[in-house]
Amino acid sequence: MYNKLFPFIADSTASRVFLHQNQLIHGTNLLGSNKNQIFVSFCSLVNVNLSGVSSKISKKKTKNLDKEKAYTVSYLIDSCGLSPETAISASEKVRLKNSEKPNSVLAILSNNGFTKAQIACVVRKRPGILVSKEKTILPKLEFFHSIGLSKSVLAATISRDPTLLTRSLENQILPSYNFLKSVLLTDEMVASSMKRTSWSFLDSPEKSLAPNIKVLRELNVPESCIRLLLAHYPEAILIKPDEFNVSVSKVLEMGFNPLKSTFVLALHAISGYTNKVTWAQCYETYSKWGWSKDDIYMAFRKHPNCMIMSEKKISKTMDFLVNKIGWDSRMIAERPVVLFFNLENRIIPRCSVIQVLESKGLIRKHLKLSSFLPHVEKEFLRKFVVPYEKEVPKLHDLYKGKISVEEL
Repeated sequence: MYNKLFPFIADSTASRVFLHQNQLIHGTNLLGSNKNQIFVSFCSLVNVNLSGVSSKISKKKTKNLDKEKAYTVSYLIDSCGLSPETAISASEKVRLKNSEKPNSVLAILSNNGFTKAQIACVVRKRPGILVSKEKTILPKLEFFHSIGLSKSVLAATISRDPTLLTRSLENQILPSYNFLKSVLLTDEMVASSMKRTSWSFLDSPEKSLAPNIKVLRELNVPESCIRLLLAHYPEAILIKPDEFNVSVSKVLEMGFNPLKSTFVLALHAISGYTNKVTWAQCYETYSKWGWSKDDIYMAFRKHPNCMIMSEKKISKTMDFLVNKIGWDSRMIAERPVVLFFNLENRIIPRCSVIQVLESKGLIRKHLKLSSFLPHVEKEFLRKFVVPYEKEVPKLHDLYKGKISVEEL
């Protein structure tokens, strides 16, 4: 009976969507449902006006609209990889009459390095892209490729926020690019900023970017530092001017010098909800390891990124240096850069070498962490391994992790 009323329900995908939708609504198997209930559920799926069912169900206009709805859901599932639930939701924002335009769009994305998962992500977030014209999408992709963004990087960036593909190339993207280029100077730097976030291409520079850069210039922040912030931490400067001014005031109050790069790094560390939460977590973690407020602020001024690290990374490094090596935790506050070194590949091997050399009286005790951890490997080997290989024959093996301290 239902195939006569709605011939397109016979299509396997459309039937599957209908079955799935009915099960979602009623939590029952379709085959055991009341026929009137089934009919009501299906009408809800395709947006049929039930008040007109008693008179004429299959008016031509309504019937065509229903077919488009079912076809759209079917296409979104079969060609775009969306789940039935997501396809039904997305079909409220786009209506497909045939596959010509959407097939063209999918081909463009695929040819430009988008994976199936990324295409599904783009369509889920911006289903209207499927009815875009080739001449509106392709030039945007080609433009971003021309400034140095590889296909894989651009695909990853756009799949995070496909809004970029809905913006005008001439009226939005190019003016934003010209402003960014005037500050960053090179396409490479513009591309670096783009990798971090596409926000700078979504709004007019006059709304936030230009006013915030003006504030930095009035404080005599060096252009190199402004470029550092915009290229590598653009989210910190792409905020409302009022919020940005608050961040600037806080950083100044903490004693940061606008003439140094740590000033803009500190701006990044306290900007945005996520960084603010992480900052508070870091403060609590350092406090547990015996740092005072002054210690924490001293470390923050020396290396602002130490306040946006993971609690796990901080605790693992502190546990090794304080509990296993025996250093005072405040030594680390004085040289917070050591927290950024890899624990397994750098800190443990080097500290093991220093520990052995100290125990044998070959070097003075209690060397500062900064005297051996920051060195490049070649320099560390030259200063602390090669000169002592006669006295400690297996020192190089210890450094490479082939033996333990106890085996020497």
